[in-house]
Amino acid sequence: MVVPARCPGPCAMLALSLLMGYGVVLCVAGQNDTEPIVLEGKCLVVCDSNPSSDGGVTSSLGISVRSAGAKVAFSAVRGTNHEPSDMSNTSMTIYFDQALVNIGNHFDLKASVFQAPRRGIYSFGFHVVKVYNRQTIQVNLMQNDYPVISAFAGDQDVTREAASNGVLLQLEREDRVYLKLERGTLMGGWKYSTFSGFLVFPL
Repeated sequence: MVVPARCPGPCAMLALSLLMGYGVVLCVAGQNDTEPIVLEGKCLVVCDSNPSSDGGVTSSLGISVRSAGAKVAFSAVRGTNHEPSDMSNTSMTIYFDQALVNIGNHFDLKASVFQAPRRGIYSFGFHVVKVYNRQTIQVNLMQNDYPVISAFAGDQDVTREAASNGVLLQLEREDRVYLKLERGTLMGGWKYSTFSGFLVFPL
């Protein structure tokens, strides 16, 4: 347990009360830009004269209690082939049918949309396979219905080809990220396509 001497009385008392339950407490006072330090599997107490409300529980004393276990990651895959008619004719969202990883449950598999649980820097990558398709496809990674990056696949001399790309994005809470087929079709299906993302660090 760590309770610096400069902690104010209320914070020190709270830190002591958490000693038996969590084992590690960090308290820093008098800093408006205090950033929580994530301690694996522990509870963090941050005394801040200007506390934020980005997922922590904050009292009127300026004490924020946050769980360090708020991890976010997902990886979805297309396990079966579906013709383009099975995709939405209006949105052309690229759908996935299996979540290999969905820590935090922030990836909606049915809608195939990720929703950010908090403000932070996130990493995304995708790999969309086209099969037996003699035309170019364009896949966009969308943030709140606006394209951020694109990838193309258009080699007509191969039977399987993938449009792949990756990016770091700064997201706000409840921002939505998904894949959209902007050009071409996925005739023959898009089995083995993947879409993954994770929280790099919160802001």
